[in-house]
Amino acid sequence: MNQELIHFIETEILPHYDGFDAAHQRNHAQKVIEESMVLARGYDVNPNMVYAIAAYHDLGLCEGRETHHLVSGTIVRGDERLQQWFTPEEIETMVQAVEDHRASATHEPRSIYGRIVAEADRNIDIDVIITRTLQYGLAHYPQLDAEGHIQRALQHLHEKYSRTGYLKLWIPGSKNERELHRLWDLIDDEDTLRRLLTDRLATML
Repeated sequence: MNQELIHFIETEILPHYDGFDAAHQRNHAQKVIEESMVLARGYDVNPNMVYAIAAYHDLGLCEGRETHHLVSGTIVRGDERLQQWFTPEEIETMVQAVEDHRASATHEPRSIYGRIVAEADRNIDIDVIITRTLQYGLAHYPQLDAEGHIQRALQHLHEKYSRTGYLKLWIPGSKNERELHRLWDLIDDEDTLRRLLTDRLATML
């Protein structure tokens, strides 16, 4: 790993996450970096590229959530500082990877780099997913009452994480795959899921 690149990302890139919503703070970026580096060990890839992609993947949140993946790609392409470590071809691969990471993407990532960061960004941890879902609702829909937040969370979890949800995994046999199957079972049991959401929301209000 290039130590100058690591220092640059830690001091110039990761601090941007401090201004994002609770579900996308610096600890989220650091977790995606960590998971990406673990996944990368199983593939013939440039670890410096993997590291940078993971660090940049959500920077586009500065312009909102809906197109953040595309804005993140624009940020990578426009950051001339990256040219001291990567070739134009490598930078374009990095652009595509951050563009392809979004869970709601309708197409498969265009490279192994995109599959790695997309998989790392999933972080299928039931406790974390429940917390982040409620955090997002509290931040973006403050007008909702407690029942409204529960209903929004139930709808979101079903649309994204259920057996028919839009979330796709790209690394076969990953721990995410195993955890997603557990989450499917929980979503199928709406009474238990509602109870978990209600208990967690009570600690956040």
